[in-house]
Amino acid sequence: MTRSLEVRYFPMMEYGEAWERQKEIVKAIDEGQQQGHLLLLQHPPTYTIGSSRHPEHLLLSPEELKERGISLFEIDRGGDITYHGPGQLVGYPLLWLDGNKGIDLHGYLREIEQVIINYLAQYGITGQRKSGYTGVWVGDAKIAAIGVKFNKCRQRKGFITSHGFAFNIKSGIQEEGFRGIIPCGIQEFGVTSLEDMTGLVLSVEQVAREIVPYFNEVFQINELNAYWE
Repeated sequence: MTRSLEVRYFPMMEYGEAWERQKEIVKAIDEGQQQGHLLLLQHPPTYTIGSSRHPEHLLLSPEELKERGISLFEIDRGGDITYHGPGQLVGYPLLWLDGNKGIDLHGYLREIEQVIINYLAQYGITGQRKSGYTGVWVGDAKIAAIGVKFNKCRQRKGFITSHGFAFNIKSGIQEEGFRGIIPCGIQEFGVTSLEDMTGLVLSVEQVAREIVPYFNEVFQINELNAYWE
């Protein structure tokens, strides 16, 4: 079966705009007007709070958020609070999952993790899963957070995915945004970045281009259209 994907990269996009774009694409996929999408982009400094809803994990007051120029969104993905900002590659896979083949949220999360684990291996980094947690880890530091939503199809059987992963690329992102929260509610472990792990200075766009083949391999994409803004 042909599985097609449209990849679009945006150097920077406001979180609210990206969220609305996801909703539009999900609707279009459901109606059979669009193929699967993978949006790759960066956000300006933003905190998002998922459906777990633990506002106490946000350590900054509204005044401090305004002073630091950080936006805040309560959204409809799973998980707790996380940070998005420059130097981080955010990926939103918008894929129809055929209801006739069985739907497994945990299996889908493991596939996204596998994309990043496979990508890290090319740089000699051992990415791994940590029991009881979602995301990709290098030792006891998280390098990629994952939070998704399954949107029930209205026109056909199955679900369409939205939201996705946040892969830390640039060194220093820990200090820039993560210190204002308890990331994903996890206090005992830290976060890291690709640059910290490799010592290489890599642009977010370069990583976006490099990661697409790994995504295609894991999700068995055999027809690809890519657009770079």
